[in-house]
Amino acid sequence: MKTVCIGDVHGRRIWKDIADKEYDADRFVFVGDYFDSFDVPGIEQLANFEDVIRFKKESGKDVVLLIGNHDYHYFPEIGYTGTSGFQRGMYESISHSINENRQHLQMCYEQEGFLFSHAGISTRWLKRVFKKDWNVNNVVDRVNELFVTKPKWFEFNGWDPYGDNVDQTPIWIRPRSLKIANNNTNLYRKYIQVVGHTHRPHIEFSGRTYFVDTYDTGTDYLTIVDGKVILASL
Repeated sequence: MKTVCIGDVHGRRIWKDIADKEYDADRFVFVGDYFDSFDVPGIEQLANFEDVIRFKKESGKDVVLLIGNHDYHYFPEIGYTGTSGFQRGMYESISHSINENRQHLQMCYEQEGFLFSHAGISTRWLKRVFKKDWNVNNVVDRVNELFVTKPKWFEFNGWDPYGDNVDQTPIWIRPRSLKIANNNTNLYRKYIQVVGHTHRPHIEFSGRTYFVDTYDTGTDYLTIVDGKVILASL
């Protein structure tokens, strides 16, 4: 089994080059943030997102599409959240496309001891939201179900304007807080997390977490082959 992880694309078409190179992959996991580029026109971002959806529907691959904070505010029930890059002029078009394809989008995904989400899942957030009604074996189901039933639970939370606090949500938390929140917990021991959200010039591994948001300045990406992580580049 070969899985390719696609970082935050923000309207860029680099994912197509990766998909072409990794034509033999069984699964592609996009970690979200399809929108809100500062250098790609909004109409191109929308077309790119719809190409991603088409790839999921028609490629014959198992394609997992996660939700990022720059996608979240285009869900009709959420609306503008103050996130930088929000495209007011494109809101109706993007929101319509998001809503039409929401069945293809989810908050997190689990595979062979790897836990994928946009920014990372904090044990502190899980305890705040679910109290005692969760365990490491049902995290993915509980989090995805929560987005369907109570999507506003994923809104920006806490005092730090950068999102750097330990009970921040899975589309907003920053690496330092994610590490602190999960250190020596059951979640930390059970999973290696794979996340985007916080840009890195190259893929980094810290606190049992791979950070894969590299596409602003690089072409690194991550593959998992039979449970083994392999870093690659175009």
